[in-house]
Amino acid sequence: MVARPDFPKTLKEFRERFSQEDACFEYLASSRWPEGFVCPRCGGQACWIKTRRFEHKCQSCGQQISATAGTLMHGSHFPLREWFWAAYLVATHTPGMSATQLQRQMGCSYKTAWYLLHRLRRAMVNETRSRLSGRVETDEVIIGGPVRGKRGRGVTAAQHGTLVFGAVEVIAYTNKHGGYMEKAGRLRLTVAPRADAGSIRRFLEKNVEPGTEIGTDQWKGYSTTALAGYRHEHQHPETHALHIHRAFGNLKTWLNGTHHGVDPKYLQNYLDECVFRFNRRKTPMAAFQTLLGLATRSKSP
Repeated sequence: MVARPDFPKTLKEFRERFSQEDACFEYLASSRWPEGFVCPRCGGQACWIKTRRFEHKCQSCGQQISATAGTLMHGSHFPLREWFWAAYLVATHTPGMSATQLQRQMGCSYKTAWYLLHRLRRAMVNETRSRLSGRVETDEVIIGGPVRGKRGRGVTAAQHGTLVFGAVEVIAYTNKHGGYMEKAGRLRLTVAPRADAGSIRRFLEKNVEPGTEIGTDQWKGYSTTALAGYRHEHQHPETHALHIHRAFGNLKTWLNGTHHGVDPKYLQNYLDECVFRFNRRKTPMAAFQTLLGLATRSKSP
């Protein structure tokens, strides 16, 4: 099997590699067809290349295939190098990047930076991603922003909060001294309408594999009905959900520090970005390909 093209690992390498449109186009093509061009209509392997339109035209049947099809860049009027630059900045800037920061880095208008950033955030969710499994902590948190039409634990008392469900895998391992340790695995965050059993059930069904051991507090929403098909563990209030609470704390710090608060109607987009960064915190450079839609179409974090 032919390996997919690698990705830049430093800013210097990125600038040298993707300074021209042709270089970006070649990277797209080699990512889309790592073993060489293959026509999806007839299977032909010979083509003419139209670099101005970023297309390949099959010599056998005349089918025209855009190298940007299936990516954020398809149908866009922005230069490829601008998309590449924005994706690289957003993927590798560890604390996250606001539209104002992206505007400053790219030298574009705020409107352009906002558009690029929100398009990139939409690419941060893979609908075919696998669900959490093993051992999972789950809880809820109130995030700043007006509450509208929401009911349940804590929400009615918070006039400026939006309810968010969270779940994180807990991974056990042995340290170099042979001691038992735990660390956070993959994360999921979702805006929730209310903290009742029905809402909890829907969140778990979408995000957690059946049979998983789920640790919760004593909230009545975690009922037998909500947790049917899962192994339920009521945890002590002092030790409950240490990993998901740490993730919630990081989320609040990031939203308030980098973005200075978030409009509730965009909150889910920011939660998706938080999950994307958290789950790729060990491989931020690889996230560059994922954002552009160049990653292999398979289940991912």
